[in-house]
Amino acid sequence: MPPLWTCIRGGGAPHGGIIGYPLDQVYQEVAYLGSRVHWTHEELLNLDHIERQRWLIEVMKLEEAP
Repeated sequence: MPPLWTCIRGGGAPHGGIIGYPLDQVYQEVAYLGSRVHWTHEELLNLDHIERQRWLIEVMKLEEAP
């Protein structure tokens, strides 16, 4: 372990990796939005998590409207 890590973390083995957004959920969101708004795969994947969530909410509202 690099000496800097020992100073910062107090020694010991490094813990875990990056906690990310669940891949299965990304696939579900992209599939859902892609089937409704017909954006390209690239456009959907370029949305960050918060923006993609917002679009999901807005599209679902439209589908629920009478």
